[in-house]
Amino acid sequence: MASPTWNEKLARPRQPKRVILDKDFAGIKKGTRLFVGTPQLVDAYIRRIPEGETRTIERMRRDLARRHQCEATCPVSTAIFMRISAEAAIEAMKAGSTPDRITPFWRLVDPDSTLARKLDIDANWIAAQRAAETTPAKRRG
Repeated sequence: MASPTWNEKLARPRQPKRVILDKDFAGIKKGTRLFVGTPQLVDAYIRRIPEGETRTIERMRRDLARRHQCEATCPVSTAIFMRISAEAAIEAMKAGSTPDRITPFWRLVDPDSTLARKLDIDANWIAAQRAAETTPAKRRG
């Protein structure tokens, strides 16, 4: 049996969860109300980042936690879901989609990050996408 594609992983139905940590986890203290999202929620968040704007993973985690009435978002699952979203977008480009029709993961994935090095795309491409979106000519339309 073939491994699922990144787009299949992104499409898998999952339900978000809220949990109260019964012990410290990944730098988050016991007793914290933790949000565990889904690949679809992370993908939707990235799609809402305006063109020309970049955000940090930490900001996304704070935003998701706040939106779901939690104090923190799971850093481990969020990193996995970010990779699923980015790889699904890359997979779609390799199948013929253009950058304007995929999830703009370059707005969240720093080209110098560990995640960027894991992706099936050159980190320089991510940097070029960021630069192209923030040039004055591009912003004027």
